Amino acid sequence: MPHSQTSAPRDSRAGVRLARGASPWLLPTVATAALSLARARRSGVAKAVAVPATALAAGMLWFFRDPEREIAPGRVISPADGVVQSIMPWKDGRTRVAIFMSPLNVHVNRAPLSGEVTSVEHIPGGFVPAFNKESENNERVVWHFDTELGDIEMIQIAGAVARRIVPYIPQGTKVEQGDRIGLIRFGSRVDIYLPEGVDVAVEVGQKTVAGVTRIDRD
Repeated sequence: MPHSQTSAPRDSRAGVRLARGASPWLLPTVATAALSLARARRSGVAKAVAVPATALAAGMLWFFRDPEREIAPGRVISPADGVVQSIMPWKDGRTRVAIFMSPLNVHVNRAPLSGEVTSVEHIPGGFVPAFNKESENNERVVWHFDTELGDIEMIQIAGAVARRIVPYIPQGTKVEQGDRIGLIRFGSRVDIYLPEGVDVAVEVGQKTVAGVTRIDRD
């Protein structure tokens, strides 16, 4: 799957869709909004419900947007929209880049490199805020990719609101860089571990865009 090599990749505004795995949240809110709006003229209760229900449905549609992306060039690209929370050298020589995703970010995560998914492991845990140090023990999904840089580990971490991580693809799947691989509902965190010898191109506090922001440096 070839990717465009333009220097300033952007979202394709005409290509926004809804994320897979959003239905359990979207359907009830949209149905409630539609029903209350339909009955608003005849029922005071329905009229009172219509405004907050419609606002909530609109919010859900925004939260679960899944824009098309023009994938940027680079060996390792960001798997998540968000802000770089920390950059930490690891004991085995790797470097962990942690990206915090707020409820306003796109929640669909993408493959940081092309390769094969060698492992997808769900680990139960807590649900403290993803920016909290204790989030290390939160529910998570641990991914391993066999790539041209060797084994790349990526972890999706649930936050205080994000109570479900939805992997899109199973072990053994071959992915292209920037492919959609999963969804974390609402705020959360994504960690990616760069191999020893790979320099980090981002810094703490920097905003990232999945499939667009380059994480490593030549």
